[in-house]
Amino acid sequence: MTMSRHPRWRFWLAQAAGLLVTLTAASPSHAVPSYARQTGQDCVACHVGGFGPQLTPYGVKFKLGGYADTDGQGGKLPLSGMLVASMTRTAKDQAEPPVDGAKLNNNKTLDEASLFIAGRLADQLGTFTQITYDGVGKTSSLDQMDVRFAHSTSLDGKDLTLGVSLNNNPGVQDPFNTMPVWGYPYVASALGFSGPETGTLINGGLEQHVLGLTGYGFYDNQWYAELGAYRDLSRTMQERMSLGTADDPGRVSNAGYWRLAWFQDHHSRAYSLGLFGFNAGIQPDRQPGGPRNQYHDVGIDGQYQFLGTREHMFTLQGSYIWERQNRDAMVAAGEADHAHGFLRETRVNASYNYQQTYGLSLGRFATTGDRDSLLYGSNGAMVPNTRGTVFQADWTPWGKEDSWLAPWANLRLGLQYTAYNQYNGAFRNVDGNGRKASDNNTLFLFAWTSF
Repeated sequence: MTMSRHPRWRFWLAQAAGLLVTLTAASPSHAVPSYARQTGQDCVACHVGGFGPQLTPYGVKFKLGGYADTDGQGGKLPLSGMLVASMTRTAKDQAEPPVDGAKLNNNKTLDEASLFIAGRLADQLGTFTQITYDGVGKTSSLDQMDVRFAHSTSLDGKDLTLGVSLNNNPGVQDPFNTMPVWGYPYVASALGFSGPETGTLINGGLEQHVLGLTGYGFYDNQWYAELGAYRDLSRTMQERMSLGTADDPGRVSNAGYWRLAWFQDHHSRAYSLGLFGFNAGIQPDRQPGGPRNQYHDVGIDGQYQFLGTREHMFTLQGSYIWERQNRDAMVAAGEADHAHGFLRETRVNASYNYQQTYGLSLGRFATTGDRDSLLYGSNGAMVPNTRGTVFQADWTPWGKEDSWLAPWANLRLGLQYTAYNQYNGAFRNVDGNGRKASDNNTLFLFAWTSF
């Protein structure tokens, strides 16, 4: 890994990442079903509707505790796998195939196949680490990673959990799974239109291409605080992890993450309210002294869950992120006309689940900003303003007590429809060829299984 202004810190992060990759290669392990086997609980104990990523209060505390809670029975490998297959249809044929080998419409594909190391590694130490084969891009790489150590103690007679997380995507370590990385819809089409082409930096702008270390505390089972920092992976390290350098964001510096949240668990209902922020400077050309783009993200999020007796469950989630941009590197490269800009993201979704088997979800999203904020997927003079609605119906037959193959496998079958009111600033013309925003409406049928 290339050394720079913080050589010792980056060196130890690189060594930790290398150790993790070695562990991944050396020992197979299991994802969501592996957690169920480890704890002796069913999938519904941790997840609303018996399938991730929405967490119940028990799931929140399991993650806070470092994925290390166990039923005391040994001999359980933290190994799991996941497959996602789908069919995608857009309202109007796309002008060009979305990827090589695909058709203009009605595409069927194996979206991804993943191997997980997920579970307890030692006392107070656990992990959620995903290695993914992208069936659309035909590549394999280290995907999401969260390795954490957690210690339980007390302060003034009240419970206190202290922990650290080594992760590769700001927000993936969030214990409430309400950050953008876990946002609705939880699975989406890679061959259609599944949302805005651009997003705030904290919404996937650096995922997999950085490495961060954060520390957190959870006090009195209600107050949460987290603080940490991130650095970029060198091009050499990205190549070794099979990430490819085409999506390399550049040299990342002064990247700080913070999170505050209030959480309440009343058994039949639970809710949380939080604030978060992320600041980073990115130097795309990686040249010493070159111009940088600066990003300042601030967000608010909240969640309400009615759990009842677990027969009828209702969840409401929402978030708002505001991003301020200083685009010196973009201006220097002729990619932007203005040095300052903004981007705003709003997400609201509600879901209903019956008998933790049948689910209905409805979500509304809106991204607005100025033209130069099209940082990921620029399309010339258009602005990123995109608004739409996502509807999903799904069936999760397993994941409950005495269900077939529990706790060895889980399955979700779903139908999802994304309808656009606006796409990249246009209501009628999107690409100058008469394509309306509604022409990008996408029907997505999927089968999502873990084992």
